[in-house]
Amino acid sequence: MKATGFISLWTLVSLPCGPLANPAEREDVVKHAIKLHRGKGAVIAQRKQWVLESCRKLSGLLHQKNVVLNKLKNAIRAVEKDAGLSAEEKLFQVHTFEIFQKELNESENSVFQAIHGLQRALQGDYKDVVNMKESSRQRLEALREAAIKEEMEYVELLAAEKHQVEALKNMQHQNKSLSMLDEILEDVRKAADRLEEEIEEHAFDDNKSVRGVNFEAVLRVEEDEANSKRNASKREVEDDLGLSMLIDSQNNQYILTKPRDSTIPRADHHFIKDIVTIGMLSLPCGWLCTTIGLPTMFGYIICGVLLGPSGLNSIKSIVQVETLGEFGVFFTLFLVGLEFSPERLRKVWKISLQGPCYMTVLMIAFGLLWGHLLQIRPTQSVFISTCLSLSSTPLVSRFLAGSVRGDKEGDIDYSSVLLGMLVMQDVQLGLFIAVMPTLIQAGVSTYSSIFKEILRILILIGQILFSLAAVFLLCLVVKTYLIGPYYRKLHTESKGNKEILILGITAFTFLMLMITELLDVSMELGCFLAGALISSQGHMVTEEIMCCIEPIRDFLAIIFFASIGLHVFPTFVIYELTVLLFLTLSVVIMKFVLAVLVLSLILPKTSQYIKWIVSAGLAQVSEFSFVLGSRARRAGIISREVYLLILSVTTLSLLLAPALWRAAIMKCVPRPERRSST
Repeated sequence: MKATGFISLWTLVSLPCGPLANPAEREDVVKHAIKLHRGKGAVIAQRKQWVLESCRKLSGLLHQKNVVLNKLKNAIRAVEKDAGLSAEEKLFQVHTFEIFQKELNESENSVFQAIHGLQRALQGDYKDVVNMKESSRQRLEALREAAIKEEMEYVELLAAEKHQVEALKNMQHQNKSLSMLDEILEDVRKAADRLEEEIEEHAFDDNKSVRGVNFEAVLRVEEDEANSKRNASKREVEDDLGLSMLIDSQNNQYILTKPRDSTIPRADHHFIKDIVTIGMLSLPCGWLCTTIGLPTMFGYIICGVLLGPSGLNSIKSIVQVETLGEFGVFFTLFLVGLEFSPERLRKVWKISLQGPCYMTVLMIAFGLLWGHLLQIRPTQSVFISTCLSLSSTPLVSRFLAGSVRGDKEGDIDYSSVLLGMLVMQDVQLGLFIAVMPTLIQAGVSTYSSIFKEILRILILIGQILFSLAAVFLLCLVVKTYLIGPYYRKLHTESKGNKEILILGITAFTFLMLMITELLDVSMELGCFLAGALISSQGHMVTEEIMCCIEPIRDFLAIIFFASIGLHVFPTFVIYELTVLLFLTLSVVIMKFVLAVLVLSLILPKTSQYIKWIVSAGLAQVSEFSFVLGSRARRAGIISREVYLLILSVTTLSLLLAPALWRAAIMKCVPRPERRSST
């Protein structure tokens, strides 16, 4: 580049820039450097004189630093030899001197790092973006390390200051007689200090050297910055409690999860406000949908849209709201399993196993065909097809709430088939999440490694099938030997106190959830099986537990559907309404036709009439496509545009689902059963 002829001169010129403390001197240095670089406004004698003076100043500062370091060493030796100081006081003073030594050394290192960075930048090519990016990355890493060192030094100074204050208090206590109350308080203070030392985890120091840990620059934001003067005292309290919000360079926002001092109770007021706001706004939204004949769940989704990023943007703890909403899915599937007795499961297990598998294979085949025509990568086509093949279990569970079973003896009722197929799709979801890392690797693999990838996928499928066998074997053991005595014990202990019953049933549900999670199977399957196992104890047991769990399920379901609305973007849907409507109708029609085709092959002849209702229930896209889509976008399987298309198609298909379901019910279900099914 043009400046390479001046590299050595620039290195000398830049030497004094780091230690100069006067802003006027810095400005003069910059002006001289520009003139020297351009070859204007400075004679050779002035240049030499300026360089000599600058180097002399830097040399003087470095010499002064060495003199101070020698004095500090002598001071440390004098403190160590002083017999009049206690061991703690010696340690404190030596530690203070060492901190000052470290500050001097770090300041000197910063000067030479700046010189080295400038020299590296001058030697590079200003047209090479990759080189400039690498230089910027190195400077950023150096700044992060410097910030961490400075933070550690600041913490050490705070500790030293605290020690100094405590030493002064001890001296004052020794010079005066203490009352009984003062002695008690002093003992309590010492016990509190020991407690803090015992429970403090030193998470920062323990994890900063762990492999894969990166240093990041974050902003600490206090609440209500506009009213800073009015809320100054409130923010000081929040600063002490650690309730501020952190924002990193990627615009991710963080809140406190575990404080350093666990002795002080804390509450995340952002999360509390979010839940309160969702609960208050869900009432009018659900009421409105009931008035116009829509399911209340769409009112809750509208509530999430209004409060989410595309609306008022008032929800701060989005991740926490979504996490709480997941419990709505767990309890919904538990109640589905509670209504889904093992006898009904044995009746439709073949259909439940075959139907979703055939539909998924057909969806992937159509996806690969369209992907080939549209020149889309196979991994992306497989992912999109699998994502769209899943249907919403919570939505269909709401459709089937309180529905009447088959009206003929020996018939297979549509609710059993539909719920069985949806539960199997939840199992497929767990399988697909397990296979996703292999799918990511397959996207960047060469054709020579395709055989290894296929073998890896087959091994994963074998592991999932083994896990499923283990889960169902465990269910058989629990049903035969454990669930009966367990429920009878709960029922005996909970007479006059429903808390024990609710807690016992919830604990059993979470136990099944953890078991299926440990076996790499869907957590949702564990909740469903927990309900099915309890339902084996009889109709009276089912009714009693349902009365206790339903209110909990209803509240958590509100949070879940509101969390779906947080990811709905009406402006994007409006801008691309024509394309999205075409894609949504294509997906809905394709899923309906494929479901009818598959059910025509696997249903008994006496139950062929239910294929239209079951197909209508499956003709939408599961809300879990949000989860899969976000993971695929982070992994680079799909682009941002495809991700937004998946979200929008999923949302529109869920909105169309009630209309399609009602049309199928009106056509295929007798009038007495129709009222209870809708």
